Amino acid sequence: MNRFPGGAALSRAIWNVKSPKLEREVFGLRFTNPVGLAAGFDKNGELMGEMANLGFGFVEVGTVTPLPQPGNPKPRMFRLPEDGGLINRMGFNNLGVDVVAERLAAFRKTKAGQKELIIGGNIGKNKVTPNEEAVSDYIKCFDRLFDVVDYFVVNVSSPNTPGLRALQEKEPLMDLLNTLQKRNSKNGISRPILLKIAPDLTDEQLDDIIEIVQQTGIAGIIATNTTISRKGLASSDELKNETGGLSGVPLSKRSTEVISYLHRKSNGAFPIIGVGGIHSAEDAIEKLNAGAALVQLYTGFIYEGPALIGRINKRIISM
Repeated sequence: MNRFPGGAALSRAIWNVKSPKLEREVFGLRFTNPVGLAAGFDKNGELMGEMANLGFGFVEVGTVTPLPQPGNPKPRMFRLPEDGGLINRMGFNNLGVDVVAERLAAFRKTKAGQKELIIGGNIGKNKVTPNEEAVSDYIKCFDRLFDVVDYFVVNVSSPNTPGLRALQEKEPLMDLLNTLQKRNSKNGISRPILLKIAPDLTDEQLDDIIEIVQQTGIAGIIATNTTISRKGLASSDELKNETGGLSGVPLSKRSTEVISYLHRKSNGAFPIIGVGGIHSAEDAIEKLNAGAALVQLYTGFIYEGPALIGRINKRIISM
């Protein structure tokens, strides 16, 4: 619709909900509303204007890696309609940080790019990069995107890059985040750095995450990424046994539990972006009530369409 004359204005008129009640100030950034597009949908920074016109308050681009990579062989995404879920094993397919940075820079120069849309950069390592050298990949992405994004997300929780989740262990994660934080403050200008975590962490590991956030001084947490669990699925064995991360309705309860645990155990010491299984306005409210400052959509956006964004924002206004 945005590519036709007047299409962008029509999209905004149909989908966009505006109200001072929706505005949020989180980790030093002003969001026009608390509903964002999660990473993985716009991997290469191609749809930011369109997503803003549909009513998203922020868009997270990526996951972006230093070098282009094709991701895993197709088929690599599977719909589970009986469960309201998706299984994906995309594998960080993207055009590489140079292409994405150039696109974001060009978008920032447009009329749409100079408006209020907050853009996040979700960064990861290339598949061929060993974990011992992973920090250098994150630094490359961080440096290249620094001038064109508003916040960063360190993705060490995707189940689709071999060995990546090992970087969630305390020692390597502290090293990675401390390195990025030193890089972050060197020019007197800093960007909020968030950590995206898996829903499959134990309470002990979540306690470590709280300690890591406090010790490194990063801005907050995104809870959660996809799960490797298949518990309680109604879909066929053929579908549910596909390898990859599960998102959507089956993830909703666990992601909310993680949000609640982090918020409660940390005494609300840092902001949390809640994501995982938001298919209705009530799902979003549940995560906000659990302690999330903002929410993100992915699978729910695919199943429910853009009207879901407006329904959530209208529900928040009515509270």
